[in-house]
Amino acid sequence: MSENRLGRREVLGATGVAACGLALAACGGGGGAQAQPSLKGKVLAKTADVPVGGGKLIEDMKVVVTQPTQGVYKAFSALCTHKGCEVGTPKENVIPCHCHGSEFAADSGQATKGPATAPLPSFKVKVEGDGIVVV
Repeated sequence: MSENRLGRREVLGATGVAACGLALAACGGGGGAQAQPSLKGKVLAKTADVPVGGGKLIEDMKVVVTQPTQGVYKAFSALCTHKGCEVGTPKENVIPCHCHGSEFAADSGQATKGPATAPLPSFKVKVEGDGIVVV
């Protein structure tokens, strides 16, 4: 192998970093409260489908909706800020990532257990009728 050639690990690592960057950019970057244009005005879930202290993973939209306390709804990117894996369904006010064990607070999206250190990007939502809508 020549000194100027990249090894398989370097190429895969660079590809992974680029993919993670694109995924976070598509979700509004780190911590932004801006919704993707394609999600703005969309109903993410019905209020009855999001339990208090839990949440609902909307896989096709890559969004997780939580209800940390009665009547308070939050929405976050469903892509872990560590390696871009899809997070799991929230329970007991924790959004888990089963890929590497990271955990996020259901009320703020803040990383509470690593390896992730950055918060999940958030979306502003409001309740309209019985739906949770991206603002």
